[in-house]
Amino acid sequence: MSHVSRLFLAAVVACGAALPVLGPTVGAATLKETIAAVKPSVVGVGTMLRTRSPAIVFVATGFAVGDGLSIITNAHALPELDVERMETLGIVLGRGDKLDFRPATIAGVDREHDLAHLRLAGTPLPPLRLDNGPDAEEGQSLAFTGFPLGMNLGLTPVTHRAMLSAITPMLLPSVSSRRLDARAISQLQRRPFQIMQLDGTAYPGNSGSPVYDPDSGVVYGVLNMTFLKSQKENALSQPSGISYAIPVRYVRELLQQSATAK
Repeated sequence: MSHVSRLFLAAVVACGAALPVLGPTVGAATLKETIAAVKPSVVGVGTMLRTRSPAIVFVATGFAVGDGLSIITNAHALPELDVERMETLGIVLGRGDKLDFRPATIAGVDREHDLAHLRLAGTPLPPLRLDNGPDAEEGQSLAFTGFPLGMNLGLTPVTHRAMLSAITPMLLPSVSSRRLDARAISQLQRRPFQIMQLDGTAYPGNSGSPVYDPDSGVVYGVLNMTFLKSQKENALSQPSGISYAIPVRYVRELLQQSATAK
């Protein structure tokens, strides 16, 4: 070995920690494992009416928490049921080419923060863990899993990456008074709160999807599409790269209220 080669080898040994590591990154492998763990907890929310075709109609995404019999989704997604024809609210699970429907009852609704708590009977689902610490911070990497186009793509959970791009007020500002309709005025009268603005593309069926840490699967928020829909009519054909999520602390409050009301 030449003198130059020995010097080069010594330098490599001394600075070995600075050398790049070949192969997949730890983050990518962790997200792959996290998605596999999260997917069994994510469900469709819909209604069943046996005399209708199709009998099952999808309305939103939801996810299991707590004891596995509690489902969190968006309040705006809850439909008006046709009670006379015995339409039933519940969750939808995909099993190959077949759909399973499990009836659910409404345990609590927080319309101010657009959250709903449903309760199931029977076998629990694997619950997701809710963050119990400080809120997520701007710049934090997140992911969300749901059904972006409902059952149009088959009931298969789809995951998107996102970054928390801003903590912003609930209301999007109107550029002029001519854009202040009755809905906007009603929102202005509500108590303001902060929501999570994400740089991930979502679709109407994603409403109610869990927004979670890619490494741990801990849920930081619930995806909410109402703000996006009110600003962009063509959410399907021209989706924007901005979505919004309700911070998970309001989910904890709703679950506590539901438990107190029993």
